[in-house]
Amino acid sequence: QVQLVESGGGLVQAGGSLRLSCAASGRTFSSYDMGWFRQAPGKERELVTAISRSGGSTYYADYVKGRFTISRDNAKNTVYLQMNSPKPEDTAVYYCVAGLFNSNRLQFVGDNSWGQGTQVTVSS
Repeated sequence: QVQLVESGGGLVQAGGSLRLSCAASGRTFSSYDMGWFRQAPGKERELVTAISRSGGSTYYADYVKGRFTISRDNAKNTVYLQMNSPKPEDTAVYYCVAGLFNSNRLQFVGDNSWGQGTQVTVSS
């Protein structure tokens, strides 16, 4: 497994921008699909976005499509989530995940690694 550490969370105004980073340890980062989940208080954890090992394929949940962008730098063992025009309903703890993304089922399957999460709060 790989160890993941998220950073970049904080307070942002609606309509602003914020970039989250997730740094991975180990030399096998490029062998993992990566993704971001989020969990708001009282709600289940939900998939926000995913990116393939090479970065050539991405998936976005409808509620962030056109506003958020996932990217990765395999040389730096880091995946990013650029959040543009965030809304108050985007407020949540954001988690980074490394594993295998099933693009047909739109799920991370098998034994995945998770970060500890970073809080994002969007003020109106």
